[in-house]
Amino acid sequence: MRRALFLFLAALSLPASLMATELQPFSASYTADWKQLPFSGKAERSLQAQDDGTWKLDFSASMLVAGLSETSWLTIHNGDVQPQKYRYSRNGMGKSKKIKHDFDWSTQVATGSDRGTPVKLTLIQGVQDKSSYQLALQRDIAKGKTSMSYQVLDGDELDTYDFRVLGEESVETKVGTVDAVKVERVRDPTQSKRKTILWFAKDWDYLLVRLQQVEKDGKEYQIILESGSVNNKDVKGRN
Repeated sequence: MRRALFLFLAALSLPASLMATELQPFSASYTADWKQLPFSGKAERSLQAQDDGTWKLDFSASMLVAGLSETSWLTIHNGDVQPQKYRYSRNGMGKSKKIKHDFDWSTQVATGSDRGTPVKLTLIQGVQDKSSYQLALQRDIAKGKTSMSYQVLDGDELDTYDFRVLGEESVETKVGTVDAVKVERVRDPTQSKRKTILWFAKDWDYLLVRLQQVEKDGKEYQIILESGSVNNKDVKGRN
């Protein structure tokens, strides 16, 4: 399931303030279609400011008897997204999985556990967790960047996530037609046959409105925005 729907759902992204360093609260609901199966899934994501100055990003996804939850606490440091804590839990189909990462930027060390295995890793500037990189991606797209690369703490090692902008397209969603920036996850075709395309709404702080993924076995998934709000304003399309 990790290489199927849930990894796909986990690619959902949160909206970022267009040019400001401050974030804006949001909530978003998505429907997920798995073309090889006669049922659909649901996903929810929200971003809220905390009393201690951090931002809490919550994500949950469900399909039949399987479920996933993901939480990231983060701050904006010198204009950049900086993760503080990350928690992940999956249950249902396949083996259950739990991940815990704590980022200590004063000592440049990340500690925690991955499926019961201890994690301790030296941090470098700019490292993201598996949720916070999505916010960094949206903020960079808002700044006009067309090629982005992030070092992400994945399990007990750092992995490189590369992206490039393909252009602009109009996307049909549950809230109407939105003008979006089309972005591709860049992978070495000799190492992976997986493909991921994302569309971010230009007029809604680059909220993710569509995601399409093809797995290495040819299975295809698609997520479409069902409803959402940015800074307490409902997301609406052109019709």
